[in-house]
Amino acid sequence: MNILILSETIDINASSAGKANYALIRALLSAGFEITVYHYSHKEIHLPGVQAVLIQEKKTDINYWLSRGQRVLQRITKTDFSKSLEQQFGFSFTFFNDVNSMVSALKPLRLADYDIVLTLSKGASYRTHAALLKLPEWHAKWLAYIHDPYPFHWYPKPYDWMQPGSVQKEAFFKKVAHKAQWLSYPSKGLQDWMGTFDVNFKTKGILLPHQPSEVVVVDAIFPEFFNPEHFNVLHAGNLLKQRDPYPLIQAWNLFLAQYSEAQTHAKLLLIGPGAYHEPKLSKVCNEVEAIYRYTGSMVYEQVRWLEQHSAVTIVLEAAAEVSPFLPAKFPNLVQANNPILHLGPKHSEVRRLLGENYSFVAEADDVNLITFRLEELYHQWKNNTVANLYELKLQGYFSPSYLRATLSELISK
Repeated sequence: MNILILSETIDINASSAGKANYALIRALLSAGFEITVYHYSHKEIHLPGVQAVLIQEKKTDINYWLSRGQRVLQRITKTDFSKSLEQQFGFSFTFFNDVNSMVSALKPLRLADYDIVLTLSKGASYRTHAALLKLPEWHAKWLAYIHDPYPFHWYPKPYDWMQPGSVQKEAFFKKVAHKAQWLSYPSKGLQDWMGTFDVNFKTKGILLPHQPSEVVVVDAIFPEFFNPEHFNVLHAGNLLKQRDPYPLIQAWNLFLAQYSEAQTHAKLLLIGPGAYHEPKLSKVCNEVEAIYRYTGSMVYEQVRWLEQHSAVTIVLEAAAEVSPFLPAKFPNLVQANNPILHLGPKHSEVRRLLGENYSFVAEADDVNLITFRLEELYHQWKNNTVANLYELKLQGYFSPSYLRATLSELISK
C-alpha cells in the first residue's frame, strides 16, 4: 500500500508540527506502508526507509517577485502592508508562491502509483491543502489532515484570535472539506468541533492520533537543574496567553507550605517560551528556589529525556468549557508511563483518553484542587506506590497497528 505525503515541514527542530509530522511518517512506515514524502522544510531531511524529496521554491512565479517587492517596499517605507494585503486577497504573496511551488512538484507524479495522498501542514498555514485543491485529479485519493481548528476565528473560547482575510480563509477551508475524499484529525474532539461549522468536517472524518516520537537519547547527561532522584514536576511546551501558569504556581507554593521538607527535593520545571506572561513569569519563578524556569526552546532530545525521567508531567490547557485539542506531546507522556497531571476542562480530548477513572486531573484555574493533586502525587512518589496508570488500549491507540487498521479499512471501502 503506497502513500504519498505532502508535508509543509518534517524538521523536528523547527516546530511542534515538524515533530508531529515526522513521528506520524515514522509510524506509517512502521505500519508497513510504502511512503514517499514531498516536503517544504527548506532543508534536506534524512528519513531512513522513506523517499524524501525537498520541494524547491519556485522563483519564476509572479508571486515570488511580488513577495520580494513587498519586502523591499516595506523596508524603504518602514510600513508593514501584510495585514492589509491579506485582508484583500485572503493570503500573502508568499503563501501563493509556496502553494504553486508544491503544485509544480506534484504535477509530474503518476496518480496510479499511490493509494492515498496525505497532506500535512503546520500552524495556521495549510499551504499543502491549498496545493491539493489545485490538483483535482488527486481529490478522490486525498486525505487532508487537520491538526487544529482553522481559521483562527473557529477556535473555541477563550481563544479570541482573528486573522486578516478571515472570510476568504473560511471559504478556502470549507472547500477543502467538500473536495477532499477524507478528513483526518488527531482527536475526536476536534472532529466534532469542526463538524459544527460544516457537516463534511464530521462525516468525512477519521482519527489519526499523534504518534510517540522515536527519538532515543543514549547516555544523556542530566542538566544541572535536574536531579532524577527528586520529585520533578515538568511542564514542557509553549505557554500561550490562554494557558495561564499562575494557578499552577500558586498551588505549587501552597503544596510546599504544607510539606516544608519537600523544598529540598521537589522542583516545578516550566520549560518553553511564554512571551505573553513575561517578564512577570520569570520574576515570580526566580523568587522560589523550588521552581525552575527555562524561557527558550530546549533541544528536543533533552526535553524527551526530561519527560521520561520526571516524576510527573503536566498537560496545561486553557480554563474553558471545552478543549478539542490533542497536544502533540501527549503520546510521548503516555509512553513514558509516569503520572500525567491534566489541568484543563472536563470536556476535553485529553480527559476523554485518560478515562473517567483517572484521578490526577483538575480544572486549570482550580488552585485548591491542583494543590490536592500535587499532594497526592507527592505521597505516591514518596511511598513508591504509583500503579499502572494507563489502560493497554490507550497504548495501542498511539501505535502503528492502529494506523494500519484505520487506513487499510479506508482504502478497502
